[in-house]
Amino acid sequence: MTLDKAQHSIEEIDGVRCSVVEKGVSTERAAFLKNLLEHNGYQVKIKAEGDSGLATLGVTDIVFNVVLAVYGRHLKSASGKKVTPAYWLQQSNKETEIEVNYWSFGK
Repeated sequence: MTLDKAQHSIEEIDGVRCSVVEKGVSTERAAFLKNLLEHNGYQVKIKAEGDSGLATLGVTDIVFNVVLAVYGRHLKSASGKKVTPAYWLQQSNKETEIEVNYWSFGK
């Protein structure tokens, strides 16, 4: 499930029901997401999709929702910063960028 699709799907990976994080990901993307999710305490399962080199990545927490986790700022990077949508999508690899919220507190 990517950030532009809020549909929550559950699939069995290695005999365990998992909440699907992303389908059809490359091995590099799967490794990035696996490290990030395991750092946040999730157990990650990866299933290869044939000989295409792509994989399905899921977590054993079946109520996990990527959209809620990223936009709710519940995930942290290895350096302790909140994961932004740009970081999740690997559009920005800087973990030190300013944590911009979509709201601002009044003074």
